[in-house]
Amino acid sequence: MRIRIILMPKELRLNRQIRVFLSLLILVFLCQPLGASPADDHVSNRPGAFIASKNKGYMNTNSSIRDVMNHPSFKGFGQFILPLDNRAYDGNMQLSRVGSLLPYHSHVEPEAVVDTINYMIDQVAEEKIIFNDFYTELQKQENPAKRNTGLFFFKGKPGAPFAIVCPGGGFSYVGSVHEGFPHAIQLSNKGYNAFVLQYRLGGEQRACEDLAAAISYIFKHAGSLGVSTKDYSVWGSSAGARMAAQIGSYGPAGYGSDDLPRPRVVVMAYTGHSSFTRNDPPTFVVQGENDGIVNVSTVDRRVDAMRNAGIEVEYHKYRNVSHGFGLGIGTDAEGWTEYAVKFWEKHISE
Repeated sequence: MRIRIILMPKELRLNRQIRVFLSLLILVFLCQPLGASPADDHVSNRPGAFIASKNKGYMNTNSSIRDVMNHPSFKGFGQFILPLDNRAYDGNMQLSRVGSLLPYHSHVEPEAVVDTINYMIDQVAEEKIIFNDFYTELQKQENPAKRNTGLFFFKGKPGAPFAIVCPGGGFSYVGSVHEGFPHAIQLSNKGYNAFVLQYRLGGEQRACEDLAAAISYIFKHAGSLGVSTKDYSVWGSSAGARMAAQIGSYGPAGYGSDDLPRPRVVVMAYTGHSSFTRNDPPTFVVQGENDGIVNVSTVDRRVDAMRNAGIEVEYHKYRNVSHGFGLGIGTDAEGWTEYAVKFWEKHISE
């Protein structure tokens, strides 16, 4: 039996390969979603909101703690974005549950947290340096706990005064994402240079030492940072307000740092801190009447005592508002930061 072998011409084989390749290209094209475009960065049906994108890596409420920590925009400081602070946590936990990381705070909106994080991602994309170490490597080697510190920076107008914001958290965590970054972003959008302090945990003394060191760092590097050191303000909430008040009373030198001017104005939100000196700077105070952590009468008495001592105090107390309300969005306290900025501006020299 003879077997005939038929060879396909070389040209025909090549044409067939081309046809198969073209068919695959058409199939890939047909599988693309209608209206999709490689230029699409994010889509939103809510003003200011973002949805995760493969192109820029925006977060959404389904993003996880691990997504934030490992985001390339936050390399070297991603552990400080959320209030993790060496506590046990589930890296797979979604940002929709971010409020559980802030037990001393209220009115924590996951969408607002996501917007804040995405704003910071955009800042890095614009090649802005948003995080600075204020302790040297030698200082960190001598005291490893100082590695858990830093200064987030939200630039305003070149040469404008600066504010430094101290978030609270009972000295057991630093709630920057709720009452640090949002405040600084508002100040930056008004043209002021704003810093948010990441400080060591464990007590008021070491936290105040970090605040004093951070202020010294800003003064030393004011030129490269592009900030004015005149008439700076210190803002704090809860535990952070205690820190702001202490620096207002004793200045950075009182906590082992340089002999620098005390802040021109102190802004304090919901704290039971009661001490002061007769040389305290003008102070802005905000408090919720339904605060379950701070005794409101303690705040009232301190305000009265400061006024009797001749210290200028502006006091705003809001009904139906509990502890740790941050910007107070959606509460009676919404807009309080506008009053605080005006109070500071009243004391900024021309």
